[in-house]
Amino acid sequence: MSRIAQLISELCPDGVEFKALGDISELVRGNGLPKSVFAESGIGCIHYGQIYTYYGIWATKTISFVAPETAKPLAKVDTGDIIITNTSENIEDVCKAVAWLGDSQIVTGGHATVIKHQQDPKYLSYYFCTPEFFDQKRKYATGTKVIDVSAKSLAKIRIPVPPLEVQYEIVKILDTFTELEAELEAELEARRRQYKYYRDALLAFNERTDSASKQASKQL
Repeated sequence: MSRIAQLISELCPDGVEFKALGDISELVRGNGLPKSVFAESGIGCIHYGQIYTYYGIWATKTISFVAPETAKPLAKVDTGDIIITNTSENIEDVCKAVAWLGDSQIVTGGHATVIKHQQDPKYLSYYFCTPEFFDQKRKYATGTKVIDVSAKSLAKIRIPVPPLEVQYEIVKILDTFTELEAELEAELEARRRQYKYYRDALLAFNERTDSASKQASKQL
């Protein structure tokens, strides 16, 4: 019996309970934060668009900042909170999430919701990548050119909530695979660069000029 199966058997013998996200967390909708207010330093911030393009399952540092005065009216993100997007141009990206694991409080803005909870943050963030979550968010998605899943709808989505010990064990395993995937991606990228170098080097020929051809003929 695997460690996870053993824990489930011991801690929840009747099975894992599913609960609505709104029943196990507080959802705080963000506001504001156009990219024009970004600063060189200050309070860390995560713009909803960056969740699609830069961040993974979790983050400990931000790539953007705002001035302290700018941060005051924005939604606050504490260590362990999750930022999830509400808006996207496609169904795949909407509700993409990142768990904030940095030491200090940061902020986020519009088109995003902060999920404040007592679960393992990585566990929730991993779950938001599953086909089961995808099927549920699709039911609540509205719009055509711009897809939106409101915070009110997010609160209705049901997720499995095993005991924290089970969540920790799941996260430990998934973290191992995530690290392995990153290593394989790095190795693959190195191989791509190596291939490109040798391809270009092996196929780079200098065209012989007429004078060079005549000189070669004389030597022969």
